[in-house]
Amino acid sequence: MPAERMLPTTEAEDLIGLTRRIVDEQLRPVVDSHERQGTFPRDTFRTLGRAGLLGLPYPEEYGGGGQPYEVYLQVLEEIGTAWASVGVGTSVHALSCFGLFTAGTQDQRERWLPDMLGGELLGAYCLSEAHAGSDPAAMRTTARRAGDEYVIDGAKAWTTHGGQADFYKVMAKTDAGITCFLVPADADGLNADPPEDKMGLMGSTTATMLFDGVRIPVERRLGDEGQGLSIALAGLDAGRLGIAAVATGVAQGALDVAISYAKERETFGKPIIDHQGLTFVLADMAAAVESARATYLAAARRRDAGLPFGQQASIAKLVATDNAMKVTTDAVQVLGGAGYTRDFPVERYMRETKIMQIFEGTNQIQRLVIGRGLKKQ
Repeated sequence: MPAERMLPTTEAEDLIGLTRRIVDEQLRPVVDSHERQGTFPRDTFRTLGRAGLLGLPYPEEYGGGGQPYEVYLQVLEEIGTAWASVGVGTSVHALSCFGLFTAGTQDQRERWLPDMLGGELLGAYCLSEAHAGSDPAAMRTTARRAGDEYVIDGAKAWTTHGGQADFYKVMAKTDAGITCFLVPADADGLNADPPEDKMGLMGSTTATMLFDGVRIPVERRLGDEGQGLSIALAGLDAGRLGIAAVATGVAQGALDVAISYAKERETFGKPIIDHQGLTFVLADMAAAVESARATYLAAARRRDAGLPFGQQASIAKLVATDNAMKVTTDAVQVLGGAGYTRDFPVERYMRETKIMQIFEGTNQIQRLVIGRGLKKQ
């Protein structure tokens, strides 16, 4: 059953209601097909864009929803209850728009943001490299100035929507340091390796993007040369909250399946939910979901209030993804042998959640960020 929400406005309540209808009517009926066949649901993102759900945290003047992050994250959670690939993709798309919104010129924002936020242009985020996953400063991809253009060479690993996106937010080294660029998917010399063969999130294409002499005009640089790392790290704080919300949604979905199964499955003459040992497992699962939700919402409210929230974002990402891993694993256990089959979605939830402890900064990196924050107190 849907989790109860404490929403700040009637508009936000209507937005969550709209999201639930789209999730139930258009996502749930097709998720199993896409995930089992590994097909990318491009039309689903167009649907979300046209419903106004892809650009919720951005201003209305650019085609966004003008919603606080607190509301946007709850929309992500609703999507995550049914389809983690789309929830993660929605979060990545918002992250891909962040550099343009925060560091782009007014002309750049007016030119590109409306189609991005409306879902006509789907984004990807190119930061990680195979040898520099948790250390972006060690990247080797370069951008060389050549008159009115930059020439980009290198490779970006683990790109969500790689080969499917319409634009790529790319971090590359210039003479002045790491710099941010907005690269169109049809740029000459830009190609995608075959998608990674992953454990989960089969409906989310992940690929290495290859930049072989990719030329882009100077007007596609976002911010100044050398400003890229600060743009990237600021965006990751918000992106971590997105992953926390999606992970909470997956955990809620697993809990819902486990409760429903425990009410129907009988052993020793009564539903298994009436056995105290199993009820305690479900109670711990519910506590984990609720605590994760409270943690990401607290961080989001700090962001909405204009307060520093980086440490809280790391805490939310750590708590929500670790909790989701435990909840989805326990959901498989509650269902027993049935949980290990594809007759129920909990095995998929468990596989999907594992990556959430890894991307947007591994949970070991989150602990490092949190620890550094504590030293400054």
